[in-house]
Amino acid sequence: MSHDLEQLILPTGTTLDRFIMRHQAHFPFATGELSQLLRDIALASKIVNREINRAGLANLSGAMGGQNVQGEDQQKLDAIANVRFIRALINGGEVCAIVSEEEEKVIDTGNWHGKYIVAIDPLDGSSNIDVNVAVGTIFSVYRRKTLIGTKPEMQDIMQKGTDQVAAGYILYGSSTMLVYTTGHGVNGFTYEPSLGEYYLSHPNILTPTMGKIYSCNEGSYNEFSPAVRKYVDYCRESGYSGRYIGSFVADFHRNLFKGGIYIYPSTSKAPNGKLRLLYECNPLAMLVEQAGGDATNGRQRILTIEPTDLHQRTPLFIGSEQMVSKAIRYIESETAAVQ
Repeated sequence: MSHDLEQLILPTGTTLDRFIMRHQAHFPFATGELSQLLRDIALASKIVNREINRAGLANLSGAMGGQNVQGEDQQKLDAIANVRFIRALINGGEVCAIVSEEEEKVIDTGNWHGKYIVAIDPLDGSSNIDVNVAVGTIFSVYRRKTLIGTKPEMQDIMQKGTDQVAAGYILYGSSTMLVYTTGHGVNGFTYEPSLGEYYLSHPNILTPTMGKIYSCNEGSYNEFSPAVRKYVDYCRESGYSGRYIGSFVADFHRNLFKGGIYIYPSTSKAPNGKLRLLYECNPLAMLVEQAGGDATNGRQRILTIEPTDLHQRTPLFIGSEQMVSKAIRYIESETAAVQ
């Protein structure tokens, strides 16, 4: 066989489905349901990816004219992505309840024999679609606590991040990637649209312990606490690069691979922060910890926060371990000075 032919018929790699099947042994309590659930999320993401790619042609970009439960302008693709993921999860049959950024209340799927709860932000950063900036989906999976076959209850929903059995995100950008963890490391899969498959492209992802990127909305600098302003000043004085896209998934993805810290602190206008605990902070905190990073609200590990509300918000410092630790030291110094 010629060298040119050998290059043309190189293996395409490991598909997401095959990878999931090979790693089912990690879940002695499951009999394939979690694997099917992850496939359902992957399927919905392929459909959403298609809608995003034709948004301009099909008049799917822009606001719908209303607001979601968060009081934010709802984009057309927010609603579309929400429907696609909810429909896929209901039809898959493995999920008994869903918490979505776009829905005020818990969605009872009617699949009371399902073992799992999913918390999801169907389309993070959707306001950026109009200007062709990367957006994403964030998801979190929990095992229900109540008896299988019964109606799901709030104790199934309001679980700490440490109780997650899987978490991840899908980035819709120059290429579409699904990155997830089941508590056994982090793996990334790139979508090959001509074959309609996700292929393992980034196995065993580890984030650098130190980076040179800080990501925050510096337009809100004057609203930050003195400690956070001092840390941002430290980053500037240290020659770090300020990089802020405004799509949480996109900023997180870049820092995961290159090393950095993403900051969305409490401000004078938003004392509880802006990002939501259940379906934004918890899943990415689990993922970054599995990759060797850290995530905190400045005073407490994100994954140990007790949720009290479906759409609870929290400050967030997430990324490379040494950078997060440095930020925490600034906050602790301020607290000690006040005491």
